[in-house]
Amino acid sequence: MTDHPILVAGGGIGGLATAAGLAQKGLRSVVVEQASDLREIGAGIQIGPNAFHCFDTLGVGQTMRRGAVYIDALRLMDARSGEEITRIPLGEDFRAYFGNPYAVIHRADLHRVLLDACIASPLVEIRTAHRVTGYSQEGTKTRLHIDGQHDITGAAVIGAEGLHSPIRSQMIGDGPPRISGHTTYRSVIPADQMPQDLRWNAATLWAGPKCHIVHYPLKGGKMYNLVVTYHRDLQEAVAGRPVSRDEVMQGFEHIAPRAQKIIEHGDNWKMWVLCDRDPISNWVDGRVALLGDSAHPMLQYFAQGACMAMEDAVCLSHCFAEGGPVEDVLLRYQQKRLVRTARVQMNSRLIGDYIYHPDDAKAAVRDHVMKGMSPEDWCRQLNWLYGSNGLEN
Repeated sequence: MTDHPILVAGGGIGGLATAAGLAQKGLRSVVVEQASDLREIGAGIQIGPNAFHCFDTLGVGQTMRRGAVYIDALRLMDARSGEEITRIPLGEDFRAYFGNPYAVIHRADLHRVLLDACIASPLVEIRTAHRVTGYSQEGTKTRLHIDGQHDITGAAVIGAEGLHSPIRSQMIGDGPPRISGHTTYRSVIPADQMPQDLRWNAATLWAGPKCHIVHYPLKGGKMYNLVVTYHRDLQEAVAGRPVSRDEVMQGFEHIAPRAQKIIEHGDNWKMWVLCDRDPISNWVDGRVALLGDSAHPMLQYFAQGACMAMEDAVCLSHCFAEGGPVEDVLLRYQQKRLVRTARVQMNSRLIGDYIYHPDDAKAAVRDHVMKGMSPEDWCRQLNWLYGSNGLEN
């Protein structure tokens, strides 16, 4: 290591978690963000026990626990019949098994906790309105190239700019992400606008052919997060476009009226076309490494994108703390994270096909298998995912 700081490109959840993790190990960093105002867009986010393992390691565990909404269960509903298929209780037994809870929170609140931790640390510098265009390396130094401004010199560069990362583009050169064609619409509504009989303290999935609906409470139960997804086979990578309720309703005529009511009560809908990439095995170029969606963007179906980015940050900070040449540190980080993140990427696609959106015989198999699982079965089934804090594959 040199006297230069570690440069983190991207001020989202992954980038801020990286800076917070490095600060916990006594290491300086500079976070570079292209936006002039550091804030997170989006709505609700689900955070499994593995995320809480990370919060504790990053020094924000208690703050996160105060702001989270603790739900009672994960519920899987049949969107066509309106009947429950299965539920996973998230009470004391679940928490005891994994050592931490399952919760939901507004994405902006999670981002704010990490940002406050970085602002409070003298080891973290944040620079906004800095658009990264690429990087270069010479000896023990790396440089971030900034559009219209001087380069920034550091000991290493961490590319955490997300799905369309310029750092990844230079390092890997694999072109634009894969467009899944799955279109997601998001809304947040006051609790009194949610149908009375659906104001459940649960993360609820209504699964149907080529579509699904997710809802859960936010802000202490004062609001509900709504997520509606349909296979529209669009091939344009849209992000955050406002759309009408009528557009959201298209394609949901075949689902139960009870589930349709959820969409009818939504307002100010925004649209995303989901994208991901195939797993890769080379996230590192000398003193430059990728992290989070820059390294392993995944579909939403496992609710693990932000969790994997935070696990990356925890692992990276531990690898730096272990010491050694920067190049070896980054390769060690890659080795520890590669298989786990690829597994989540691949499984996110699979559960979209076989749990969220199947029809006919595939749906019947899903129902048969999942109805027969006990709470203990679910804990054992999910242990590989929720039982880690990102330090090992």
